[in-house]
Amino acid sequence: MLPSLFPETTPAILALADGTIFRGISIGASGHTVGEVVFNTAITGYQEIVTDPSYSRQIVTLTYPHIGNTGVTSEDDEASRIHAAGLVVRDYSLMVSNFRSERSLGDYLKDQNVVGIAGIDTRKLTRILREKGAQAGCILVGDDAEEALRLAREFPGMAGMDLAKVVTVKDSYTWSDSVWKLGEGHSTPAPGKFHVVAMDFGVKRNILRLLVEHGCRVTVVPAQTSAEEVLALNPDGLFLANGPGDPEPCDYAVAVTKEFLERQKPVFGICLGHQILGLAVGANTLKMKFGHHGANHPVHDVISGRVFITSQNHGFAVDPATLPPNVRVTHVSLFDGSLQGFELTDRPAFCFQGHPEASPGPHDIVMLFERFAQMMQHSKQQG
Repeated sequence: MLPSLFPETTPAILALADGTIFRGISIGASGHTVGEVVFNTAITGYQEIVTDPSYSRQIVTLTYPHIGNTGVTSEDDEASRIHAAGLVVRDYSLMVSNFRSERSLGDYLKDQNVVGIAGIDTRKLTRILREKGAQAGCILVGDDAEEALRLAREFPGMAGMDLAKVVTVKDSYTWSDSVWKLGEGHSTPAPGKFHVVAMDFGVKRNILRLLVEHGCRVTVVPAQTSAEEVLALNPDGLFLANGPGDPEPCDYAVAVTKEFLERQKPVFGICLGHQILGLAVGANTLKMKFGHHGANHPVHDVISGRVFITSQNHGFAVDPATLPPNVRVTHVSLFDGSLQGFELTDRPAFCFQGHPEASPGPHDIVMLFERFAQMMQHSKQQG
């Protein structure tokens, strides 16, 4: 008898808090996981997605059906570990074919004790999430649907959850690597002329690489670092990083941002950093129905009239109706009209809700990093 070409499979269940049950097979660690179930429409970049700290406490559903075929390489990690609470896919590739691959996605999940499920109808799941909104869920390895449903319904939800201080770095460090290039890997250029302090709310590595690429020396500090400690580093600019969870509990970050605005120092925020800047100027934030997660979101630059295709990952947004008079809207989502960017008219500060570092995703709006560098140059000349 010939040996089977397919490995033995272990059953797994995805249960949603509304009572929906999906049955599939396990592709990761054993056990169970709970979190907010969201969907991501990106076609590529599953490794960058699961290692994005912004996905902390979220179970990520990939709408593109064929996942795992390019394997995993350590050069593409966006953090030191997987941050997604779990992974849901339609078809998991049993074969890996890529010259950069170091191991399979399944082995990667198992090594980091992350639960995953394959073989379910992700189109049906996505329709549920779009119609009812992102909801609590549980992936459980085994066939106990009743237990999976109980665990899903125990998850409290993301509203009010301060995760920035959970995923942040414990100690400050400097970052010097630049962007990856074929045949070269990650280079380390000479120190740049601008010193940027990056508040780590869950920062992605490619954001830091692009800051270096645009002439910055980067010091990354923990999320709860005080304004006095940040100012003692004598930065030319403050960067407010991406991150997970609800922005409203992050009063520590809002306080630092307000101090920099008061001192007329350059500030650039991305994702959660965009929301933190919104709170610092007096605006409100709100929980979105199912958020923006993908690499194909059109954004309108209302000043230039151009349209950019962008990478997105957020479940909260700044309410544009609550922005003060000294704020000018710069970017709006063409999917749902939600706020994507704004700038202050009387301070050197701006922000963007999406992910201009493009990991994964298009590079359309990477020029925001150049704008930050120009803002710091102008500030130094004025000061």
